[in-house]
Amino acid sequence: MQTTSKSNSASTLASVLMINAQGIMLSVLGHDYFLSYNRIPWMQDAPIRSVLNVQMSGSEAIEWPDLDVDLEIDSLRHPERYPLVIKRNALDSVSI
Repeated sequence: MQTTSKSNSASTLASVLMINAQGIMLSVLGHDYFLSYNRIPWMQDAPIRSVLNVQMSGSEAIEWPDLDVDLEIDSLRHPERYPLVIKRNALDSVSI
């Protein structure tokens, strides 16, 4: 699904511009952002078709519905405010 602007129905509000070995270049609301796989490692091995399926999720976020990934637009503008944190759950410490 593509979301289009009312002012220019041909322009897409969120789209993937490029995918390479280092990350993904996005255009969101007229601004371009590069997402390094260092920041989004779960996207590195994702199928290209799923990565290309990006869309707006409200006015403040984007989502990849095929990958169950959502990002706030502010995290694209200010990645230093959103450190990558992996939280472990109780099952991670269970030994068999």
